[in-house]
Amino acid sequence: MPQKPLTTLTVEKTEGITWITFNRPEKRNAFNPTLIFEMEELLLELETDDETKVIVLTGAGNSWSAGMDLKEFFREADESPALRYRSFSSFERWAGEVLSMSRKPSIAMVNGYCFGGAFIPLCSCDLAIAAEDAVFGLSEINWGVIPGGAVAKVITDTMDIRDALYYAMTGKTFDGKRAAELKLVTYAVPREKLREETILLARQLMEKNPTVLAFTKQAIKTVRHLSHSDALEYLGAKSMALRFADRAGTRDEGIRKFIDEKEFRPGFEPVKGKDR
Repeated sequence: MPQKPLTTLTVEKTEGITWITFNRPEKRNAFNPTLIFEMEELLLELETDDETKVIVLTGAGNSWSAGMDLKEFFREADESPALRYRSFSSFERWAGEVLSMSRKPSIAMVNGYCFGGAFIPLCSCDLAIAAEDAVFGLSEINWGVIPGGAVAKVITDTMDIRDALYYAMTGKTFDGKRAAELKLVTYAVPREKLREETILLARQLMEKNPTVLAFTKQAIKTVRHLSHSDALEYLGAKSMALRFADRAGTRDEGIRKFIDEKEFRPGFEPVKGKDR
């Protein structure tokens, strides 16, 4: 865990799930420089934390996050180029690179408002479950700017281009049900079932071999932007690397159960390594 006490986040660890809560409810959990720096340090710590099997991101109060704190991130940082640069760089690292390619699977549990810059960590999470009445919006057009940072990039990587254009150009909001239809989130559930469904999904992920799970997510995310030939080359190398990285011997165990013992039924039960 980070050396300094967290002031904008709360962390709870229960049965392999590390719950990270954006904790600025009076600001609808908007990302200020302090939260940004704390998130980067925390996520890097969790990469090698044996207790953390799955990471869940959620928000305190009625919001997941309203995006960037306009006062602290922009106006106040305008007077300090060094703080502005550090904040922007740190946000791009944890909300984009670290979270997206982490060896730990991540779930965004969207409990309320999700606007602007919050779309970046939302899209970087591997999976997302939203309350049906959560509210999403790309409202930048309404106050004279374009979706900032990498927002325009992540929404066009995640949503259909027509839908991304519609919501970015009109500034209209949409609910969790619509977010699921747009494939912005994996699925939506009634608010009262949100935590329960998130736990069920996290437990499904924890049934898998963690090394195979990490390599799988990294492979799928990487090949999306490669040519067919480059993807084949990458996947061949990634598969070979997995055989060396997976000390549990999951591949050999799966083949043994499927071919020799005829125990394994693909699609019904996960393969488990010898040390699990």
